[in-house]
Amino acid sequence: MPNPIGEFDLIARYFTRPARQAVLGVGDDCALIQPGVGMQLAISSDMLVEGRHFFPDVDPATLGHKALAVNLSDLAACGATPLGFTLALALPRVDTDWLAGFSRGLWALADLHGCELIGGDTTCGPLNICITVFGELPQGQALLRSGAKVGDDIYVSGTLGQARLALDALRGTLALPAPLLALSRQRLEQPTPRLALGQALRGIASAAIDISDGLTGDLGHILKASGLGASLETAVAIDLLAHDADRAAFASVLSTAQQLDYVLAGGDDYELAFCAPFQARAAVQAAAEKSHTPVTRIGRTQAQTGLRLQQANGTFLTQKSKSFDHFA
Repeated sequence: MPNPIGEFDLIARYFTRPARQAVLGVGDDCALIQPGVGMQLAISSDMLVEGRHFFPDVDPATLGHKALAVNLSDLAACGATPLGFTLALALPRVDTDWLAGFSRGLWALADLHGCELIGGDTTCGPLNICITVFGELPQGQALLRSGAKVGDDIYVSGTLGQARLALDALRGTLALPAPLLALSRQRLEQPTPRLALGQALRGIASAAIDISDGLTGDLGHILKASGLGASLETAVAIDLLAHDADRAAFASVLSTAQQLDYVLAGGDDYELAFCAPFQARAAVQAAAEKSHTPVTRIGRTQAQTGLRLQQANGTFLTQKSKSFDHFA
């Protein structure tokens, strides 16, 4: 049975809007974007593959949200403001209901952050979504992984571990009560890119990264780039699994060791881990309040390389948690 619409009609119907910030958007061989005077472009790409990054039965609207959110999270880690993005989409077939839902979720998040679709490509093949996002920030003010200094505080935004909890529950390797699964599944499928926090941390944070593969692994990238080590407080880190009343609910179904493991190595959180000088504590708190984003101080950087997990009694825990690696 022939597809109801062709490739170019598909693009026109679901993925074309008039250019707003872009000099030239969808419709030509190249898009044109112009950063402001004294600004630099920040560019990042991420790919989502069916069966690897999302389940085949995922709601298309939440998939549209996540496809863009994971890219915006990279801009947040750099301290950039979104400008636009391109979308390369491989589809096994043309399903107009799926496309309507996917584009609805995509547009909702794009509109929320003023980030317009400026180009891309479509083809027939296994479901695969690749987005490249473009942002801008004042020249020389980008948050990098390499800027941490000895004695910096280490912070994390939001909560960690719930996305991986949902993934394990959906795979059938972990039993979660329905309310906790619903809460965790939202964190897995609709992460919140911390753009406002990243922008507020420019000139305050010394280094930053978004947490996509797990806290210990992603923080390790900062430590390696900065030539440092760190000590994390496990008693503080474990509370990152959830806030307020939800904290007790998760603790009732997970052991202490499980909770800590999900926090340290869960992945798919898309929160920010960042470092800042001790003297900047008040400024960090002000940035958190300005961006309406909770942040938690969980440790400090050290001259001795390696990551150490310090327990409340002062002893150190042997690190067994490993972050996600596609090819490990």
